[in-house]
Amino acid sequence: MLSNVFILLIGLILLVKGSDIFVSSASSIAKKLGVSEFIIGLTLVAIGTSIPELASSIAASLSHSSGIVIGNIVGSNIANIALIVGCAAIISVVKTESDMLKRDGYIMLFASTLFFLFAFDLQLSRTEAFILVLFYIAYIFFLFEDTAKYEGKFYFKEFITYFVKFKYVKSMNQRIRTGINNHNSGEEQENKKESIDIYKDLLILAFSGTAVIFGAKYFVEEAIFFAQFFQLPDTLIGVTLVAIGTSLPELMVTISAARKGYGNIAIGNVIGSNITNIFLVLGLSAFVFPLEITGLSIMLTIPFMIMISVVLLWFIHTHWEIRRVEGIALILLYVIFLLLLFSFGVAL
Repeated sequence: MLSNVFILLIGLILLVKGSDIFVSSASSIAKKLGVSEFIIGLTLVAIGTSIPELASSIAASLSHSSGIVIGNIVGSNIANIALIVGCAAIISVVKTESDMLKRDGYIMLFASTLFFLFAFDLQLSRTEAFILVLFYIAYIFFLFEDTAKYEGKFYFKEFITYFVKFKYVKSMNQRIRTGINNHNSGEEQENKKESIDIYKDLLILAFSGTAVIFGAKYFVEEAIFFAQFFQLPDTLIGVTLVAIGTSLPELMVTISAARKGYGNIAIGNVIGSNITNIFLVLGLSAFVFPLEITGLSIMLTIPFMIMISVVLLWFIHTHWEIRRVEGIALILLYVIFLLLLFSFGVAL
């Protein structure tokens, strides 16, 4: 028992310290590449902190444990918004911007709704999984499109058009040939120095990201051990302990970003992680092995995920910041969700 407690604490330390360094190096890379911190939060940071969900979900999928996979992803998305954004807003008022709502926020809501529609037949097939992964690929390349040509237009509508017309295939080919970061040819010496600095930052990012992932892994393993030791219902592990455990990287990264004043990374990380969890993590997991959807997911967890996403978008739109009172409201909603979850879980 003492060794399990020790490993649990080591996991938490790796999460906290690794996440702190991860945010700093991600911000540094953003500035050197000329990419906005918000975009970095949506892509690099979001994918990095979603790796625990990806690893645990694929492992569960290989074991044909659909409940753990669905519970992990839906529970993580709810925790990301209600718990993580709530904590960040209480620590510091989090500034937001219109792109969070007009583009990424609506895409997050669309991803949740699409998943709900796919889940109505109580399973997620490989075909549906493939569609989810395609949406993620399109979303990533859509982020790097020239935003000037979409100025004054409805971003979400443009994204759907971008997906349906397979424009991301052309974008992919262009990015492979030219690279995402286009520097002027006359700045070779300066670019060389910047490249060295970026490699250093990437190395730090890799090590800190590894610390976050291993920290989450050990924490989740020990949390499950204690859950089984105290004979907690296995059906609730996916939505509660596994979901919260794999959301710890997002929690630590977001709180660290909020404390340092990187509000764009804080919210971008949460929105990007939720999009990544559904399009990429859920897509890949269901592609490995088709997933079965439970009645608890259809009646409670997925609808609550959609509802809490709407609440977040509403808070973003009000005053273009998430205030402390709104952070408290999000945490209260998370407590209500847990109470409902245990009530429905025991009843089912």
